[in-house]
Amino acid sequence: EMPASIPEADSRHRASAAFSLSFLSLVFSITAFSSSYWCEGTRKVAKPFCKGDTKGDLCIRFNSPEGNNSQAVQYIWETGDDKFVEKKFHAGIWYSCEEMINEDGEKCRSFISLTPASDRGVLWLSIVAELLYVVLLLTGNILMSVELCYYSSVIDGLKINAFSAVVTVLAGLLGMVAHMMYTTVFQMTVNLGPEDWRPHTWDYGWSYGLAWTSFACCMAAAVTTINKYTKTILEFKHKRRKLERSFRIQYKFPD
Repeated sequence: EMPASIPEADSRHRASAAFSLSFLSLVFSITAFSSSYWCEGTRKVAKPFCKGDTKGDLCIRFNSPEGNNSQAVQYIWETGDDKFVEKKFHAGIWYSCEEMINEDGEKCRSFISLTPASDRGVLWLSIVAELLYVVLLLTGNILMSVELCYYSSVIDGLKINAFSAVVTVLAGLLGMVAHMMYTTVFQMTVNLGPEDWRPHTWDYGWSYGLAWTSFACCMAAAVTTINKYTKTILEFKHKRRKLERSFRIQYKFPD
C-alpha cells in the first residue's frame, strides 16, 4: 500500500536535484555561449617571407646575406608541404580567432562576417534561440529556488512546480534547435566561407560539448521536476480516495 503522504525529505531531495541540474545547465550554457571554442582546427597557409632578423621554420628566407646559395632559391620554388605552415584556429558563435605566424597572440574577426550571406539569417536565429534558452533557464532556476526556499502551501508549490517544468522543457527544446542550427551554419561556412578562412582540418571543441551537456542537464532537470509533480498529484488522488472510503464507512452505520 502507498504511504499516506509523500515524505517531506524525498520531496525536497527531488526539488534540490532539479534545481542543481538546472543551475549546472545555466552555467554551462552561458560559458559555451560566450566562448569561441565550439570548433577547433588548423588552416594551411603559405609561409611568409622572413622579415629582418626573423629565423625559424615558419618563414621563407629570400635574398638574405648569409643565404645567397642555390638551396635558398630552390626552397622558394618548392611546391610541396615545406612551403606551407599549419595555423591553429578556433571559432564560436560570435568570433573566430587564429594564431599569428612568427608573432605572439591571435587575430580575431567576427564569425557573422565570415558566414555566407544566404546563411546569416539562420545564424541570427541560432543566436536568438541561444539567448532565449539562457533566459528560460534563468527563469526556471528562479522558480525552482522559490519552490525550495519559500514554504508555501502544497497547492502553491504544485503551481510553481508545473510552471518551472514547462519553462525548463521549452528551454531544452530551444537549446537543441539553437545548437543544431549553429552546427549547420558552421558546416556551410566551412564549404562556402571566404578562402582566407576555410579550415584544412577541424573538429568540434570543448564549448560545443559543454553546450550539449547543458542541454542534457536541462532535460534531466525537466524530467525530475515533472516526476515530482506527477508523484505529488498521484499522492493527492490516493489520499482523497482513502478519505472518501473512510467517510463511506463512517456514515454507513447510522443508515
